[in-house]
Amino acid sequence: MKPRAFMLMGTGSDVGKSLVAAGLCRAFARRGLKVMPFKPQNMSNNAAVTSDGGEIGRAQALQARAANQPASVHMNPVLLKPETNTGAQVIVQGKRAATMTAGDYFKNRQQFMPAIIGSFRKLADQADLIIVEGAGSPAEVNLRDGDLANMGFARAVDIPAFLVGDIHRGGVIASIVGTLTVLEPEDRGRLKGFIINKFHGDVKLFENGKTYLTENTRLPCLGVIPYFAAARNLPAEDAVALEDMLINNSKDCKICVLKLPRIANFDDLDPLRLEPGVSVRFLEPGQPVPGDTDLVIIPGSKSTMADLAAVRATGWDVDLQAHVRRGGRVLGLCGGYQMLGHTIHDPEGLEGAAGSVKGLSLLDVETTLLPEKILTRITATHVASGQKIDGYEIHLGASQGTDCSRPFARFGSADDGATSSDGLVSGTYIHGCFASDGFRSAYLKSLGAASSDLVFESLIEKTLDELSAHLEQHLDLDLMLELAGGI
Repeated sequence: MKPRAFMLMGTGSDVGKSLVAAGLCRAFARRGLKVMPFKPQNMSNNAAVTSDGGEIGRAQALQARAANQPASVHMNPVLLKPETNTGAQVIVQGKRAATMTAGDYFKNRQQFMPAIIGSFRKLADQADLIIVEGAGSPAEVNLRDGDLANMGFARAVDIPAFLVGDIHRGGVIASIVGTLTVLEPEDRGRLKGFIINKFHGDVKLFENGKTYLTENTRLPCLGVIPYFAAARNLPAEDAVALEDMLINNSKDCKICVLKLPRIANFDDLDPLRLEPGVSVRFLEPGQPVPGDTDLVIIPGSKSTMADLAAVRATGWDVDLQAHVRRGGRVLGLCGGYQMLGHTIHDPEGLEGAAGSVKGLSLLDVETTLLPEKILTRITATHVASGQKIDGYEIHLGASQGTDCSRPFARFGSADDGATSSDGLVSGTYIHGCFASDGFRSAYLKSLGAASSDLVFESLIEKTLDELSAHLEQHLDLDLMLELAGGI
């Protein structure tokens, strides 16, 4: 069978393209096809470490899992990780290639097209079907010249596209019609159908809307997808999802997470927020740490020193000191761990001007930022509980000091992290540790939380299967495959 491909484009950001792509990966894989997910250019600080030693967007890692394929750097060849409001680290085929301002990237981004096409061709050599996800909307006329993420890529490899609209936010008819109106004629002809996503209520009530759209776009409706509530079980890609994240307000164990300006890999917290006996609350800047909080988590950061300054500006540094004096626990993950020490040194100016900044001094450690990024998957043992942890490291820098003699975890002959002498404050470089059920259960028990029967990885698999069945029921997958272009 000749490999086929199609591209999912959206009427805007956060319309559900990533989730639909994941569900389609699982659905077509269950039909016996070898499916590969692909996103030419992604922008996200939620990254995953691949089996081939690089990093890609978290959404593509989930899609690879849905397709029953190992995550590869070629599934997301260009990843932009914002460090400031106007600049980002540019990851090319899994490795850091440059740090660029938005303006410089915009002017020079075509230099990355050969790598993008090269990665696409590598996947095509192995696949029956490639499901490509666009970024944002293809109708952004200000981004059209030199585009890598939407129609620019679709034209380069000559594949068709389907347009996904989000009815949940309203205005889906205008969004779809408007998108086609703004597109250039060549690009308009590349769209072969549309999908209505996140529908609430009786689908029959949208029949007039479907008729209007098919008549005015001359495109088939590939399906109307009812809102999939179980999506909350799956990792979200963008921090905007934190604004709508459902929070369990159980009183058994209360965890507060500092919502840093450059929060990264916040999916570390997913297993905790799904625990029935745990309340997870993301604190906005300016919100104090409640006095009855059991644990404060400082999550990962894409710009540790800038986020540390933000912690001080919000007064969270004072709150954390008071929290520890009350006997409360603090856990720092990756960048959050680095903030907990006495000092962060940046001798090479990796995060701005070269120099050092004072940390929160809740751990007796110091961190030096180093140019070589550590990207590795690890299996470790949590020292306090003896429980196994499967996770990954993705960071710049190394930490050392007296509290490192009480490590958070051990793997092989190496130690990870640190713990204060009173046991109240700890830090680790291991992302994804709470996905390990035994460790999570033991850690929560130490906070006074009741045990649960949550098996996190099984829940992810179950949800992907349910999502696949949901799309099988509401989308015309046979027509999508028929309309997919040969490559």
